Amino acid sequence: MIHFPRDALALNLVAALRGEAIFGDAHNGLFLAAPRRTGKSTFLQVDLKPALEKAGVVVAYVDLWADPRRDPGALIADAIARALAPKLGMVSRAAKATGVESVTIAGALKIDVGTIGKIDGMTLADALRALHEAAKAPVALIVDEAQHALTSEAGEATMAALKSARDQLNRPDTVNLMLVMSGSDRDKLLRLVNTNGAPFYGSQISRMPPLGKDFIEHVSHLIAAQRPELAPVDIATLLEAFERFGHRPQFFMEALGQALSPLSGLDTRFEQGVLKAAHRRQEDDEAQMESEFLALRPTEQAVLWRLLEQGPRFRPYDGEALRFYLDRVGGRVTPQTAQKALESLRERTPALVWKSARGEYAVDDAAMHRWFEQRVNEGRWPPKDPQGELPLLDDSNADIAGGNADEDGQPGSN
Repeated sequence: MIHFPRDALALNLVAALRGEAIFGDAHNGLFLAAPRRTGKSTFLQVDLKPALEKAGVVVAYVDLWADPRRDPGALIADAIARALAPKLGMVSRAAKATGVESVTIAGALKIDVGTIGKIDGMTLADALRALHEAAKAPVALIVDEAQHALTSEAGEATMAALKSARDQLNRPDTVNLMLVMSGSDRDKLLRLVNTNGAPFYGSQISRMPPLGKDFIEHVSHLIAAQRPELAPVDIATLLEAFERFGHRPQFFMEALGQALSPLSGLDTRFEQGVLKAAHRRQEDDEAQMESEFLALRPTEQAVLWRLLEQGPRFRPYDGEALRFYLDRVGGRVTPQTAQKALESLRERTPALVWKSARGEYAVDDAAMHRWFEQRVNEGRWPPKDPQGELPLLDDSNADIAGGNADEDGQPGSN
């Protein structure tokens, strides 16, 4: 896989994080949303991190999806520990000079100054302050797939601690702690900033610019250099293919490699082969989502439909939602039945629904939103089972006839 450097974007973000953008707010936290597999993590690690380091910033990077089973707070603590490890000697000497016997880091790290390098347990703000003071430089913490922190109370506490650390370390004219939070789903990432109880309330979510024509031009130059007989490359066709691949470099490059292979068997230009592959991928992705939707029970379909339609406004048990389910299922759905359907959607492999520690729900894969909106715009929603309509009721609706709809957004009781 080739890397397309995005130096200009990285430098602009470094300036914004340092508070050099007059009207920007990135110095209070930069929140970037980009769909999965569109190059977000590569940009953060290969472009932004080196650009920050070149500007004299100490960078700790952590991907919360690297080990979804581990607590997000522990993963962040580990990242800070790795960044701090080369500085432990300096921290130890500073601590001893002030009579401090140990330094506790991030709730899970402890630096015993009597045994330099022993790490097992201090507050997040103190951890980041120790790193800042030891390095005598600003610190940047990059948290990739930050929305995963919201799936546990400990993760939410970690986000609140990061906000507290930012407030303690930064001053109006000095940025000592830069926070970069990225996510593959804007709706989920919004939950860090969009309510009074959110840890970074008031901050804005920015969409990371997708790779586009400049990336395709870069690839085309490489093709022309290695295979002069293929020049000039049809950039417009390759760009159309890339867009149909959802701006996902991995899928595009795989198709390009197959089209350029001497074993491809193509009887047309390679650009047309890549475009055909993009059409197939798009059709396969849509067919997969349609198949997953049609395989659901009627109540699960109704709940997922409501979630796709409402997005962040989704309230699974209020009166409007229950009337929506009634209209789609053909029978009265209780809050308990809706809750059972949501849990079933979460337990599928892969999961169709995501839940935060606060009981907020979102579609697990944001691509399903785009599929839903496209089908609605084309007048092709809901999907129809080619084998005929499903029965109106199913075993998950055994309690449809009983129970009371609770209007306050909580499951009722029978």
